[in-house]
Amino acid sequence: MKKFKVGLVGAGGVSELHLEGYKANPERVAITAICDPNAEVLFSRTEKYGIEQRFTDLNDFIQNSGVDAAVVCTPTSIRKQVVIPLLEAGIPLLVEKPFSDTLSDAAAITEKAKQLNVPVAVNQNFRRHYPFEIVKNMVAEQTIGKVTMIIFNEMFFRQDSGWRLDQERHALSVMGIHWFDGFRQVLGCEAESVACIMNSSDAVSCKGETDATVQLRFENGSIVTYTQSFSSRISRTEMIVIGEKGTVRCNHNRVELSLPGDQQPSRVWENQYSREQNSLDNLEQLLSWVETGTIASNSAEDNLKTVAMLDAAYRSAADSQIVRLNSGIKI
Repeated sequence: MKKFKVGLVGAGGVSELHLEGYKANPERVAITAICDPNAEVLFSRTEKYGIEQRFTDLNDFIQNSGVDAAVVCTPTSIRKQVVIPLLEAGIPLLVEKPFSDTLSDAAAITEKAKQLNVPVAVNQNFRRHYPFEIVKNMVAEQTIGKVTMIIFNEMFFRQDSGWRLDQERHALSVMGIHWFDGFRQVLGCEAESVACIMNSSDAVSCKGETDATVQLRFENGSIVTYTQSFSSRISRTEMIVIGEKGTVRCNHNRVELSLPGDQQPSRVWENQYSREQNSLDNLEQLLSWVETGTIASNSAEDNLKTVAMLDAAYRSAADSQIVRLNSGIKI
């Protein structure tokens, strides 16, 4: 198994999620370089994780780091201007989610990667951290029959700092991107319509929305109702999947299956898969793609449909109307 020299572009808070996760497989991943214009943050990361090369300039990183692949952890507001030069240099990429805030930029990145034949994967690190995969398999095996509805609620108090405060797209861009992707995984098909309303609470200091409710209809007829709050003093994350033969309830750590006649759940699964583990798994999918040529399930092209749902939610809220999608992409 080849050992890859991997570099990080962006040394902010999310970079530690990757650096901690990659420590679990040093035979496969060697972090040899990191790039960030903030010299103080850059020094902190290199000292803590023993990274040999540090760069404050992206072009210097591209020309001199000698990496086999790169992980992009920059703010989404500068994502496109960072990703395109890396692609033009032929460097395979794992990009933090959302890999772009807007559908137009995401499409441009995806098209550029296809033109240059450079693999780009997206770090959807909740695919297994939240037990979407367990529920996905249950749905695929018809354990609960045809899914008629998913009800998903996430509420907690979150006060961000730094660059996120100035972004027009906030709560859904930060967390909704996980859940939109998860709904696609569970149902095994794409959304065909999106309706959204949103607010921004004075309890949280930020430019964008703090609270939103989204309703989606999927190609198989399933309806999803999703509520997100960053201003709640009560914390809860719960997904209920209602099928014609049974119902599933889950949070980050537990999945419960209830069938007709049950007084208690028929079966319970425990989920302890961390975001760090999931980030390593997402990188491994990219590296396997590089080695085999087989497109990874977390490819930018696949994730474009998740970004389309996010973009449609914002457009729906702005225009007070339902946004239609075709094969997961906005019409």
